Amino acid sequence: MSRVLGYSLTLGTADAWADFATLAAVRLSERELAGIAWAAMCALPRRLSEEVARLALRGAGAPLPPFLGGMADARFWASRASPAERKAYALAAYEAMSPSDQAALFRHISELKVPG
Repeated sequence: MSRVLGYSLTLGTADAWADFATLAAVRLSERELAGIAWAAMCALPRRLSEEVARLALRGAGAPLPPFLGGMADARFWASRASPAERKAYALAAYEAMSPSDQAALFRHISELKVPG
């Protein structure tokens, strides 16, 4: 892995770093990966470490307009969205609903069975 890191540093391309990430995921333990990530994030200025973290965690961004309906597209987007994105869009969608739609949604979520 040290050679692969050297190659990635020498090439310095997005593809080289993506290849490093792929190989690191296979060859290194979670503890080793966490150590590398921690050291790299600590070495960066705060502004840049936050930007790198956002890119690495890849939120889903804004939902796309529905293609063939609504629910399948919404579920696909939600499966890729970060928790903060899901909360923000859920609240905004709820607030944009009519009072009767809000009540219907409340009844629906009240009937759901909680796992456990």
